[in-house]
Amino acid sequence: MGSDPQYAKWPLLPLAQHVFTLTNPYATRPAQQAAVKNLQDAIAEHKMAPFYRYLAHPTEGVLNSVGEGSSNTAVAGKLGRKSSIAAGMIATHNPTTSLSLPWDENLYQQLQADNEKELEEFQKEEDEAVEKAGDTEIQAAKGKRAEFWARVGDKEKAIAAHQDLLEKTGILGTKIDLVLAIIRLGLFFGDKQLVQKTVERAKSLIESGGDWDRRNRLKAYEGLHLLTVRNYSGAAPLLLDSLSTFTSYELCTYSSLVVYAVLAGSVSLKRVDFKSKVVDAPEIKAILGDGEDKLLALTGAISAGPGADASMQDANSAPVAARTGVVNLTTLGSSTEQPEAEMAVDFDPLAQLVSSLYNGRYKLFFQALALVEEQFLTQDRYLHEHKNWFIREMRLRAYQQLLQSYRVVGLDSMANDFGVTVDFLDRDLAKFIAAGRIPCTIDRVNGNGVIETNRPDDKNKQYQDVVRQGDQLITKLQKYGQAVRLRGSERA
Repeated sequence: MGSDPQYAKWPLLPLAQHVFTLTNPYATRPAQQAAVKNLQDAIAEHKMAPFYRYLAHPTEGVLNSVGEGSSNTAVAGKLGRKSSIAAGMIATHNPTTSLSLPWDENLYQQLQADNEKELEEFQKEEDEAVEKAGDTEIQAAKGKRAEFWARVGDKEKAIAAHQDLLEKTGILGTKIDLVLAIIRLGLFFGDKQLVQKTVERAKSLIESGGDWDRRNRLKAYEGLHLLTVRNYSGAAPLLLDSLSTFTSYELCTYSSLVVYAVLAGSVSLKRVDFKSKVVDAPEIKAILGDGEDKLLALTGAISAGPGADASMQDANSAPVAARTGVVNLTTLGSSTEQPEAEMAVDFDPLAQLVSSLYNGRYKLFFQALALVEEQFLTQDRYLHEHKNWFIREMRLRAYQQLLQSYRVVGLDSMANDFGVTVDFLDRDLAKFIAAGRIPCTIDRVNGNGVIETNRPDDKNKQYQDVVRQGDQLITKLQKYGQAVRLRGSERA
């Protein structure tokens, strides 16, 4: 059993989501108003003078420059000039807001004074530790300073303080906790390069002897990072594995993890894996299932084996709350550090997306995809950047799934199955065919047209691969033989 996690509280990642909401053109006005209030409350409560200046300063504040209607180019220039830029914190496509975070000079000066007072106390504590105590007390004092900079939102000083602690710490568990804290700083400010570099560092530390809890926490961290860089195929297994052992509430809520895992699995997993890891997974059924399936999953009967059915005869008498699509996930985690309350989330669109895709109900699938875009993809800072790609890939997956079952399909019949017009389907398929993503042709010379699939001949392809690779091997062997003969003649 490893030691309890350290340095796991700061920064508060929900604040980055609030900043994103303010600049998100898809966010509702009530949501933006709530985001402003949450930011103001957090800045005042946690004395976040550097973060307040970064966001709301009249000339340097990123939020105010967006709110004043400056062009995207101008905003991008500002972001590029600031080393502590939160590129992943604001909406990347047409950032705009009708609300802004008001600048209060008196408040800023008061926050600064409070910050300086805290820093003086930290310095005094550190000096006393150097004079009267040992290395443990010195590190504890420096740890308070590192957490302070993460709390007030000064990226550069927070990273420097955590790196300094990391270099002087010999305990492996503490090293991993510090690296995870740096990853959260990178996620908070949208610094993908920092996160990538630090995730690799964390993996090397874990491999050198990290405990079970930190190993599982890193899965969620790495999965979320891969999601932000559009590596859904890499993120899916990590996020899905994290569902049953999730304790990283400092990273995201459990409901957010469910959304990320299901979306990543839906777009990237093969049909067999999609069935076992998403459609039939007990952790997913506990959230997306309905009626008896949900109750069985919540009680563990689904994964408990055949004998579990006998103890579930009264499942049909379950309360109505257990059968609704709105779920409060506060009690589903296993960590004692989970938040006191978590907002209820309507998972119905996500559940419909999964079931309709797997069962081939493509009209419902397109409707669910539109709802998922509206409710999840456009509202989440990690998903928003890649929403167009995700929707395109999900349409492609549905097209491929249907066409795999037929040699020839009528264009009007397929359009009817998907609930779209023939012209839309023609244009949409043409893009994927031209890109080589769907092996088929469309013939619209007669009538509404037909789609003829060109299934690749696997045996012929394997034969061609063997011939090509064999030619390459023979060429390499000939070059090697010539080199050996030359060396032999030189020795002679």
